[in-house]
Amino acid sequence: MPRRGKVEHRPALPDMKYNNVTLSALINRVMTRGKKAVATRSVYAALDIIGEKTKKNPIEVFETALRNAGPNIEVRPRRVGGATLQVPVEVPTVRRTALAMRWIIANSRARSGKTFAEKLAGELMDCAANQGTTIKKREEVHKMAEANRAFAHYRW
Repeated sequence: MPRRGKVEHRPALPDMKYNNVTLSALINRVMTRGKKAVATRSVYAALDIIGEKTKKNPIEVFETALRNAGPNIEVRPRRVGGATLQVPVEVPTVRRTALAMRWIIANSRARSGKTFAEKLAGELMDCAANQGTTIKKREEVHKMAEANRAFAHYRW
């Protein structure tokens, strides 16, 4: 059955403190059970920790972390003659940032530490410095795509 067309993305509202759309997306992804105030407090606390520890603008560190954590290329399954091949494809910008945020949040939650804000701050600083578990995950995805480069001609 054919696809029905592209999904219209609704424009997101920027967050209150830094007036940043990407940061409000992170807050929404951190949020669990509809508790946005709790998520907002945690994310802002993490940014304050980053500001204290790095002595840099926390938003710049956040943007750098997202850029470093997002994959450029990934594999998508494609059925060709009864076999399912892993075909490497480029990652669109929207998906790239979404994956980066998802991985950063998941690895922050898995991290050892006291509060979620401290864990998130640590993970964001690690990503900005091109290290940590999120960067390892990105490298894994890149390696998988590199290994399946032979099937690159099966792109959509």
